[in-house]
Amino acid sequence: MNGGRLTVLDSRALTKIQSIILIVTVVIAATVVGAAYVLLSAPPKNEDIRIGICADLNSAGGLNLLLGATLAVEQINAEGGFLGRNLTIVSEDDDSEAPQGDIAVASNALTKLITVDKADFIIAAGMPWSTLVYQDICSEHKRILFATSDPSVQSTQRVADNYEKYKYYFRYGWLTNTTSANSGDVQSIVALGKATGLTKVGYLIPDVSTIRNQTILYMESQLPNHGLEVVYRGLYPPATTDFASYFAKAEDARTEILYAVINSVSKSPTIVSEWHERQSPMLLCGNILGAADISFWNLTQGRAEFVFTRSNAVSLGYPLTSKVVPAKEAYLKRWGVPMLGFSASAYDIVRFIVSDAVKRAGTMETDAVIKALEKTSVETTLARRFSFTSDHDMLVEEAGMTSLVDSSMLYIVMQWQNGTQVPVFPEALRIEADGTIKLPPWQGPWSR
Repeated sequence: MNGGRLTVLDSRALTKIQSIILIVTVVIAATVVGAAYVLLSAPPKNEDIRIGICADLNSAGGLNLLLGATLAVEQINAEGGFLGRNLTIVSEDDDSEAPQGDIAVASNALTKLITVDKADFIIAAGMPWSTLVYQDICSEHKRILFATSDPSVQSTQRVADNYEKYKYYFRYGWLTNTTSANSGDVQSIVALGKATGLTKVGYLIPDVSTIRNQTILYMESQLPNHGLEVVYRGLYPPATTDFASYFAKAEDARTEILYAVINSVSKSPTIVSEWHERQSPMLLCGNILGAADISFWNLTQGRAEFVFTRSNAVSLGYPLTSKVVPAKEAYLKRWGVPMLGFSASAYDIVRFIVSDAVKRAGTMETDAVIKALEKTSVETTLARRFSFTSDHDMLVEEAGMTSLVDSSMLYIVMQWQNGTQVPVFPEALRIEADGTIKLPPWQGPWSR
């Protein structure tokens, strides 16, 4: 209104004002939408780092992985987490220890762990039949995978052959790869033969192609080079539950040292009890999976006495590293049960290996963490100075080593003696721990 008259804006002035209003509106809208997108899509600054467990959670092995990792997460969070962020455990059951493993179930479990549970790191039991598929899935999603139970050489060979695709895979656990295990088996049998004067060896092994093609061929080619004669060759179907007939045949062949592979925790008491009850004139040694557990003595009501088997640093009656006793005490206090090899594997991965790598990398960026992992050199419960090889395998010391100074992962054989696991191999460990080999009181070739 101007002097009683209405001022009318011409069309050009109106167009300018409308344009300005439109531009301001668009800018405000864009700012609001952009802010909303950031708020909705960007992770909160202090979002937890997620440690994923992919295993058969209804099995002892899978549950041990979960409990070991959980304890490590709780301890790290109490110390301030990684880079100021707390850790959280997420888990999926892959049913991997079922008699007939289902690769579809396992694959779906791992995929869900990554895409739905948003795991940043994966710790998997890593059975031989599932690990190769797990490697492919983690490669696709660029997630770092730690396998704890897969002894296959093929897994790490993939890293060497196609690094860019499979660099996300690392192996860590008390079960070493097949090559290291075969070498350790032979050298430990040779050492047992030298200590006892026994020379006639037999083996009792599952009739599985991978074992026939690797373990048996290696033993048959190497044992004679050390003055040992293979007099019994026993192959049993994986479903076997009664070993009496196999013992009878081995004894008839005049076997003095019987090397047995029992990959089932539930079958381990069966073969040990059979050996003890018949007072077999053979020393029983090998990879008897269940016999490595601390609870095995009570489970067999002491029948495990004098049995030799592969073991690990947390089961031994000897603190191999400075981390062993604190970890075992904390685990027992938290869960009310002893720490076992699988528990220690997952605990070490989170508590020492990933923790160290993330701190040195100074970021959670995947490639930076991988580079840091490749330069790992830390003490864990299972090794005095653990490192990875160039193909992301565990660096395992030579079985016949003469010194334990700053040692990496060890191939360890123990003997059950009065309820305690006494280390007897490698020789350097036996001497350091002041261990001795004891022989059964009943009649056998050692009685000579």
